[in-house]
Amino acid sequence: MVNDMRSHLNHTQSVDKDLTGNQSSSGFTRDGQKMVATRGKANRIPALDFTKGALVLIMVLYHWINYFYGPHDNRYLRFLTPSFIFITGFLISNIYMSKYGVSDPQLPKRLLQRGLKLLGVFILLNLTRSLLVHGWSQDQFPSATWSIKSLIDVYITGTGVGGGQSKAVAFFILVPISYLLIMSALFMVVAKVYRYTFHVVCFLLLLCIVVMGFQGLQSPNLELLAIGLLGVITGYLPTKKVNEFVGHPYLIAAGYLLYLVAITFWNVAYPLQIIGVYLTLMIIYLVGQHGDQSGRIKACFLLLGKYSLVGYIAQIAILQLLRIGLNSIDSRAVVLGVSFVLAFSLTIASVELLDRMRVKSTAVDRVYKVVFA
Repeated sequence: MVNDMRSHLNHTQSVDKDLTGNQSSSGFTRDGQKMVATRGKANRIPALDFTKGALVLIMVLYHWINYFYGPHDNRYLRFLTPSFIFITGFLISNIYMSKYGVSDPQLPKRLLQRGLKLLGVFILLNLTRSLLVHGWSQDQFPSATWSIKSLIDVYITGTGVGGGQSKAVAFFILVPISYLLIMSALFMVVAKVYRYTFHVVCFLLLLCIVVMGFQGLQSPNLELLAIGLLGVITGYLPTKKVNEFVGHPYLIAAGYLLYLVAITFWNVAYPLQIIGVYLTLMIIYLVGQHGDQSGRIKACFLLLGKYSLVGYIAQIAILQLLRIGLNSIDSRAVVLGVSFVLAFSLTIASVELLDRMRVKSTAVDRVYKVVFA
């Protein structure tokens, strides 16, 4: 499998990479398939960008429900968070390895840098959030949030992320994603000697999750990391094979209906969550392969996919500001309607604004690359 990737690499031309990890080249994928260019110089893989853009908008819906409806049964959107880390894992093997090559020492360094950047962004965002909410006063600053137990809950087990408005931290998916990138940098070194390194580690994590389950224990971070490694393993497949897998819409639709029935009766057990991630991403990817590439709606999805991390961060900040700003309105119907429209429109507008500012301002483009690229 690794040898196949090396042979593909020998036939690819020079590539460039942006925030999302997408490959760009002189116009062809690893399988010789044409890629479509979005705004700017980089060429993109539209179906992949479309998938990430769709996940950002679904995340807006998910958080909008949490902020304006409160606690609810979100089992039908439970695929969302693990889908982000799955795609990150997919990009590591399918895109990063194609760009650098398995034996390139720059690859572990690149993954390590991105992982540490994301972890730093997470810490900075939550520190800023705490300061804005509680102020600088020592009496008001939530020191309990930074206690040893809280740090263990957030950074080790992942059980301290909470839900809805009351969660201890925001942007929590950045933690397991950063861990996946950092771990992958280390595993990549071992993979030079043993090509099934990611497979073995993923199996051990899944086994550990099963054992913990029998003991009544759970670690969301561990579960998300395992799904991320499944994404890495899936990413070993060439793009042509991926397209063949998603080329059976009726089978995928039937599988998804069975999945919906299963979670309706048994809720989202971890194995069903994994199945839901695969099925949902295949459906979105399939939709992204079809339709008018130059259409306004699809262009919006593609741009969101290009700036998926920025879109994820922006929509949480927008929803929190909307909750504060609309708090004085008595009509619940007005609050729901206005917040719903603004949540989506402002998230899209923020990404479009960034894209235009990067084109017009060298300083903005440089800052963006330093933080996110």
